[in-house]
Amino acid sequence: MKFFSIVALFLATSWCGAVSAAEKYPDRPIRVVVPFSAGGSADVFARAVGQKMSEAWGQQVVIDNRAGSGGVIGTEIAATAPRDGYTLMMGNTANIAINAALYKKLKVDTVRDFAPIALVASAPYVMVAPVSLGVTNAKDFIALAKTKPGQLNYASLGSGSASHLTAELLQSMAGIKMTHVPYKTLGTVLTDLIAGQVQLFYLGMVSAQSQIKGGRLRAIAVTGPKRSPATPDLPTVAESGVPGYDVVAWYGLFAPTGTPRPIIMRVHAETNRILALPDMRERLSAEGAEVGSGTPEQFAAYIKTEMTKWAGVVKLSGAHAD
Repeated sequence: MKFFSIVALFLATSWCGAVSAAEKYPDRPIRVVVPFSAGGSADVFARAVGQKMSEAWGQQVVIDNRAGSGGVIGTEIAATAPRDGYTLMMGNTANIAINAALYKKLKVDTVRDFAPIALVASAPYVMVAPVSLGVTNAKDFIALAKTKPGQLNYASLGSGSASHLTAELLQSMAGIKMTHVPYKTLGTVLTDLIAGQVQLFYLGMVSAQSQIKGGRLRAIAVTGPKRSPATPDLPTVAESGVPGYDVVAWYGLFAPTGTPRPIIMRVHAETNRILALPDMRERLSAEGAEVGSGTPEQFAAYIKTEMTKWAGVVKLSGAHAD
C-alpha cells in the first residue's frame, strides 16, 4: 500500500510540474524545425504561424530549416530535441507519412517519436500537361493514355517523391500505364514539360497558377477530394472518372514524444486561434491551401490513415530510398 502511495504522489507531483511549466510557457524562444528548404510550402506555413505565435506570446519563434534526404535529416533533429515544448517541427505528408514506407532503415519512427499537435493546412496538387498535348481535362488525358500504354511520360522530382507516388496512384486507380521520368530540379521539369518532352506533372497550387496564367501549361485537374477555392472551375481527378482518388499535401505541427501534455494543448489552442484569424485564412487561401482543424487525436488518426495509403503506393511503385 505504501508503494502505491509513493507512485501516486510521484504522478501527482509530475503532473503539477507539467501544469506549472505550461502556465509559464513560453518563457524563452521557440525553435520550429522545418525539414525542408526555405521558400517551400512547409517553410511558408511555419513562418506564417510562427510570426503570429511570436506576436501573441512575446517570444521569438525561430524557423530552423534543416533540409536533406527528403526530410529525414530535419526529422531526426526534431525527434531527438529536448521534450520541453521549445523545439517543435512543421512536418508534412512526405517526412511523416511517405518516408516511413520509403526508407527501410530510418532512425525515427514518426508514430512513436512524435506527438501530433495541430493540422495547419492542406492543399491539393494540380495535374498539368503541355498545351501542345491537346487535352483539356483529366478525363481526356486518361482516355489518351489508355490508347497509348507506356507512350506518355510523367515527370517527378525523383523516385519516391510525392510527384512520383501521386502519378503511380493515378496509374493504379485509372488502369493506365505511363513511363516515369525522374528529375533533380523543378526548373528542368518545367522546361521539358512546356516543350512536350514529358506529358504530365503534379505541381503545387501556387507554382501551377503562375505557369497556367502565363499560358505555358494547362491545368487539367486537382488531386483533392473536392474542388479548390483557388481554382473553382477545375474538376477533381475523382470527378474525371477516377472515383476515390484523393491526394493532398498536408502540413502540421509536431513535438517530440514526451513533451508535457499541457504544453502540447497550449500550442494546439494557440495554433487553432491563429488559424481562425481572417488574415491568416486569407494568406493560406492565397497559397491554395485549406486551413486545418481538429484535435491532436484526430490529427494522429488522420496520419495513420495516410501512412497506410502511402505504404501501399510505395509498395506498388517499387520505390525505395535506402
